[in-house]
Amino acid sequence: MRTKRWVILVSMPVLLIVVWLAWPVYQFYAHRGEAPMSPFGWHQIEGEVPANQQVFDPRFEQAGSRALALMEEHRSKINAPALSAAVAFGDELAWVGAVGYSDIETQSPATPQTIFRIGSTSKAITGTTLARLVERKAMDLDAPLSRYLPELPNAEWAEITPRQLASHSAGVPHYKENGDLAGLYRTIAMDHHYSDVRDALAIFDESPLLFEPGADFYYSSLGTVLLGAVMSEVAGMPYRQLVQQEVIGPARMTGTFADSDRDKRTDRLATFYYSEGDRFREWRDVDLTHRLPGGGFVSTPSDLARLGTMYFDEDYLSPQTRETFWTPQRLADGEVNEQNYALGWRWREWDIDGVGIARNANHGGVSRGSQCWLLVFVDYTMSMAFCTNRKTEEFIEFGSLYEPLFREFATAGIPPSSP
Repeated sequence: MRTKRWVILVSMPVLLIVVWLAWPVYQFYAHRGEAPMSPFGWHQIEGEVPANQQVFDPRFEQAGSRALALMEEHRSKINAPALSAAVAFGDELAWVGAVGYSDIETQSPATPQTIFRIGSTSKAITGTTLARLVERKAMDLDAPLSRYLPELPNAEWAEITPRQLASHSAGVPHYKENGDLAGLYRTIAMDHHYSDVRDALAIFDESPLLFEPGADFYYSSLGTVLLGAVMSEVAGMPYRQLVQQEVIGPARMTGTFADSDRDKRTDRLATFYYSEGDRFREWRDVDLTHRLPGGGFVSTPSDLARLGTMYFDEDYLSPQTRETFWTPQRLADGEVNEQNYALGWRWREWDIDGVGIARNANHGGVSRGSQCWLLVFVDYTMSMAFCTNRKTEEFIEFGSLYEPLFREFATAGIPPSSP
């Protein structure tokens, strides 16, 4: 009997440690539908949902009303708590709108000022920061990282270039392929805070490259973290301060900051959900500082649209720099990479019914309980962004809203141009 009690006493701490380590992993897979979920903490949306909009240009009054109806139809179709969107032409917002709930439990309506996690749309922020440094000749896209970080924590990084990091051809692994097991766990647990992006290199600095830099394409948010660390070193200031100085401040992005900056969080921040059928459950709290340059920002569609407008301001970025950052990059064999990825942006040319060819630079993002997409249509000097506080099974389920929204505003009397 005493032996049994002793075994129980010894086993309990071990069991607690196992549960403590396993819980974040369970949560990581549960939100993807790959593990059973708790029956507690679920909410449902009942009845008619709120909707609101602001029209800044009277030419878009009717387009805005139709867009709001399209958004509600889409929100219901993808079973999302909220959808928020913004459209800008030139350097000014034209329209913003929101439908649904920022928080289901408190019945708080989503508004155009609601803040969302933007996931990998953060890469457009990082790419724009890099564009500013390149324009000032503070960084050379084709210089080896050893020029900027003489004491690299991984010797294999020495010959990687900023161009390769910004276009995902450096060979740096993505989260799942990270060979640094302690770092891999931390990217799953998402509970460790990194005050400086350079400290976050520790989560993958022992992982080997997947291929020789420039030889292939492999999408890597960790590569963007390395890029952010290099830019921080070059600028001689913390990454957050650099982004504030070069992008957030000039673009007047007042609702954009690092997800982990708790002192900046307000009641404007959406509650983030995963779902099962028509039931929603709040996402657990996470710390995204390990991925800040590649996926750790929060923002509003209005702020993201403002970011897009900056690419049409020649006092901010020259047409030559814009073209460089929106040109799909070639691999060592001369072929354009498989995703038509440029530098911090994807480049697409879509044939849209009723409009024609719509050339655009864009970046979407998926984060814990949230999705966003920013698109900049170059021939229309039009920027469009939309976000939701729920993750769909496939991104395009959420993202397919881009086509009807674009059609409404592109055909509202604004002729295309070639900036």
